[in-house]
Amino acid sequence: MTCKAACDAGEADIVHRSVSIPPPHATPWWWCLNPEARRFFDRCMAAGHPELLFREALRELFIRRNENVGLQMLNSATSTGHAAAKYALSMTLLLRRDDNEGNQKGMELYRELDAAGSLVDCNARCFSILTISWPSEVQMPRIEEQHTVCASPRCSTRGHMPLLYEYRRRAAKRNSVHAFGGAAHIPCIQCRADYDLLVFVNLP
Repeated sequence: MTCKAACDAGEADIVHRSVSIPPPHATPWWWCLNPEARRFFDRCMAAGHPELLFREALRELFIRRNENVGLQMLNSATSTGHAAAKYALSMTLLLRRDDNEGNQKGMELYRELDAAGSLVDCNARCFSILTISWPSEVQMPRIEEQHTVCASPRCSTRGHMPLLYEYRRRAAKRNSVHAFGGAAHIPCIQCRADYDLLVFVNLP
């Protein structure tokens, strides 16, 4: 407030792109009603803050059903290295059955996250955003029964991921230890992607 240089630095786009944004459960509810707070978040969005781009992209994709804008925002957030945005982009691209190029890119992103060991954390981030922020408004896409990422006729686990998902879901209802683990033990990474798609569309 007293140093012009510090004040000018605080107005720089790089500051608004990199400032720490609290998770939804730690954000005071009254922030959305505070004009100053809203101006600050708008400025961060305009500067391209990856976390805010990621959150807004989920809103565009699964509430407003504006796929083009949502994908553009996810691409922007992913380009900054935002892992959860990369996961959401991977899932969204793999869900588009009529887009071979998009499917290939989605699988490439999924492989990168798998190699980094980030899949579970990314899924949890998407879950927290969609269920804490707008649980009653979310409209996730549906997966048709024949929709599989794995296309190898020689894969021993191909087509079994819906059964595994249902088994894990029922185990979770019983608070059984069998609810944990997902498809991490499945050797086929494409089948693991099929499992993650089921988890993703059933997040809310």
